Order: sequence, then structure tokens, then C-alpha cells
Amino acid sequence: MQVSAACIRCMADRQEERIQRRTDLDEQIKAKYMKAVLRVIGESKDGTSAPELVEEISKVYESFFGKEQEYTKIKYEHNEKMMFAEQEIQSNIERAEDPLAQAILYARTGNYIDYGAMDVVDEGILKELIQKAAQETLDAENYHSFRQDLEQAKTLVYVTDNCGEIVLDKLLIQEMQKQYPALQIAVLVRGREALNDATIEDAEQVGLMKLVPVVGNGTGIAGTVLEKITEEARKLLKEADVILAKGQGNFESMYGCGLDVYYLFLCKCDWFVKRFGLTKNAGVFLREGEYHEAGY
Repeated sequence: MQVSAACIRCMADRQEERIQRRTDLDEQIKAKYMKAVLRVIGESKDGTSAPELVEEISKVYESFFGKEQEYTKIKYEHNEKMMFAEQEIQSNIERAEDPLAQAILYARTGNYIDYGAMDVVDEGILKELIQKAAQETLDAENYHSFRQDLEQAKTLVYVTDNCGEIVLDKLLIQEMQKQYPALQIAVLVRGREALNDATIEDAEQVGLMKLVPVVGNGTGIAGTVLEKITEEARKLLKEADVILAKGQGNFESMYGCGLDVYYLFLCKCDWFVKRFGLTKNAGVFLREGEYHEAGY
């Protein structure tokens, strides 16, 4: 999906805000950095997605100022916090009238843990979203289609997004295994560090690798760009009967791929709120080919 004008402005604004907080830098260095950022955006090819541009901007930042913020500790702590709540959430899923729908709602709520869309993950908001997850709803038509696809599918690929969130992804995967025992599920994570996105290390920490095969996609892009991931990851996606892709970054980088993908995420930024006509942190569950917007 081609990057929008709103995303371009947001990326530039966030970089300007980022360096203005650096009191150790003079204005000349800041100006040079912003010129380099704008050059990356301006010289990008048509069709380049926002996650791809963010990775290129990160490379520019490192060339000027060294390694970006280290997320290893943050990721570990978010995984541990969600694992602490895991048993209670699993009990809520099991007691629900429709456990699969409930598991999907919890997994979608976990998408709030995103340092790409926000500078700070508010623990109070996260707790409130989790508490309210049971009262949320899914698009009825898409949920019915998803159920039908699971009944007929032999393979499903689950494309993860963030740390912490991956614990709730695990609960959803467990519920799908319970209801569709013949379904072969594989999980795709980022191949290298990308903000607080989930990698093999996160999958191992939360116990996901004990349930299903987990494959790194070979890139540090906070999304899934078919042309840039490994052949193994690309083959996994193209041969899957069904794909469930989590998060805004996967939606931005995968939408339009033509595969049987269901997208599950929260609208965390102003542009997503506007494009879907929803409120901040509202949930989306849509299918490939369903979304239409001028210019795409």
C-alpha cells in the first residue's frame, strides 16, 4: 500500500520532534538530519509503504547519531506483564459464549503495545482496553467468512506484530488449535529487531515455539513486504490457505497482495482513525479486498 500524504507528514513531524528533544545537538546538525530524512521520503519509489520508509529513516538516524533506542528490556517486560495476566484472560476466553471470537478480541486489544505508533505505551489505557475486550464486537460478515475458511483450510499463517501482544496471539492460536485440530498453523515474526516488534526471541520467551513452528521473515521492517522477506517466509505465505495478519504495519505493507488475508488491528494513529471513520484505539477486523480508499 502506497504511503499517504498524512503518513509522510507524520513521519517528518515525528523525526523533528525526536531531534528537538536532543539538547546536545546544534541546529545545523538537526537541519542536516531533517534534510536527509526528507530525501529518503522524497526519493522513494511509488508503492513504497510506510514501514519500509520507517526502516530507511532509522538507518539515516543511526548514520547520524548511532544506534536507536534499545527495546530489548522493554520487550521483555511487556512479555512478562502479559504472561502474568495470561491465565486470567485464558479463563475468560474459555467461559465465553464464543471462545474463538473472544480470543480474537483479546488478540486485537494487544495491538495497543506499539512504540512505532506511540512514544509511550500507557499501561492504564492497555489495562482498560483488556478489561473492555469482552464487550467489543467483530465484523459479523468477516467473522463468518473467517470461520468458514478455518473449517476448509489445511494451513494458516499467523503474522505477528508486537511484543506483549504475542502472548494474546498465543491464546488465539491455542483456541484455533482446540476448535480446528487438523489445521496446521505456522507463525511469522520479524527477522531482525524492528522497534518493539516480536522476533524469535519473543516467541521463545512466551512459549509460542512449543505450540507451533515459528519463522523469522528475514527483515527489520515493521511490516511484511513480500518482495523483501526471505524465500522461506514468502513461500509460507503464498501457500497458506488462510493468513491472519496483526497490526497497522502489516496492513500497510501487505494489503493488496491478493492472498487470503484477514487483518486485525487497533486504529492507534490519527490517520487510521480518519481512514476507517473510527475512534482512537477502536478495533478493525477486515479481509483482503474489502478496503477501498481514493488513491489506492
